[in-house]
Amino acid sequence: MSSSTKLNKAEGGKCVDSKLYRSMIGSLLYLTASRPNILFSVCLCARFQASPRKSHLIAVKRIFRYLRDTSCLGLWYPRDSTFNLHAYSDADYGGCKIDRKSNSGTCQFLGSMLISWFSKKQNSVALSTTEAKYISLGSCCAQVLWMKQQLLDYGVKVETIPLKFDNTSVICLTKNPIQHSRTKHIEIRRELGLTSLS
Repeated sequence: MSSSTKLNKAEGGKCVDSKLYRSMIGSLLYLTASRPNILFSVCLCARFQASPRKSHLIAVKRIFRYLRDTSCLGLWYPRDSTFNLHAYSDADYGGCKIDRKSNSGTCQFLGSMLISWFSKKQNSVALSTTEAKYISLGSCCAQVLWMKQQLLDYGVKVETIPLKFDNTSVICLTKNPIQHSRTKHIEIRRELGLTSLS
């Protein structure tokens, strides 16, 4: 599924068997443990389990067809890979058509081996692409710090960990600790979100 594909509730669409739909989603969620390339699509389709429509079922069947045609794809973990930890982070701005929340996506590599990944809808509506990508980067950073500690427990010390993302304004925001009037709301909204969770 293209990352630009937008699914909505399709309230006027034909209803489908929700038990069948949920079982298909469950099978696909199980597969995301070894097929990170379908994670975004599966998570997008999983949001409509309460009241699935025909358009949602078509999208799920498309994922199954993709899996059938790419059964030879998988994760590769070579023996001679280095232990350099690095990560990638990205977010789409207002990617969900229903509530206009952004989707975060991150992946972490140990050398050339993919060891951790996730795709998740953000908790609040971002007011800018900078905010959406900054929140995604924060989630990625938290995961990387946890992984650094885990590696330290195994006796592997990692000094520097590159985090790679593609937004110049986020790079400037992370390098400059001064709160600007255009970015002050990001810290406030993050603090409110964290206190409401605790």
